[in-house]
Amino acid sequence: MSTRVELFCDGACSGNPGVGGWGGILRCGATEKELSGAEWETTNNRMEMTAAIRGLEALTRPCEVVVTTDSQYLVKGMTEWLPGWIRRGWVNSKKEPVLNRDLWERLLELSTIHRIQWTWIRGHNGHSENERCDALARGAIDELRKKGQGRR
Repeated sequence: MSTRVELFCDGACSGNPGVGGWGGILRCGATEKELSGAEWETTNNRMEMTAAIRGLEALTRPCEVVVTTDSQYLVKGMTEWLPGWIRRGWVNSKKEPVLNRDLWERLLELSTIHRIQWTWIRGHNGHSENERCDALARGAIDELRKKGQGRR
């Protein structure tokens, strides 16, 4: 039986595009690990996806993972849209190249390692782990700005 892990994740952006951050909480039983990071020029969707990727990459062996996010883009991409994009050669229903293909491909790769259940929750609605992930993402933005004062 494989290990069951919960991954809560969120992304944030100051401007979209702009400075972005991501936050995640990995929980296995009573053990929790918080993760976060930031990038200078990115989008909210990229940060939402990056939070999931970094959380899944932090796992040291194949697991059963319940990913909880407030990003419908992430959940629908992984549960509904991906097969059509692949079938059409990474073109969306509007016949345009799929945005964030690099991140979708990484998520697809990770989903061959782990058994993942994608769960959407409403953001900023009092969900304690989601609120904490949002705080981690915003904190990572603040840290990046402090380190990079004077960057243009």
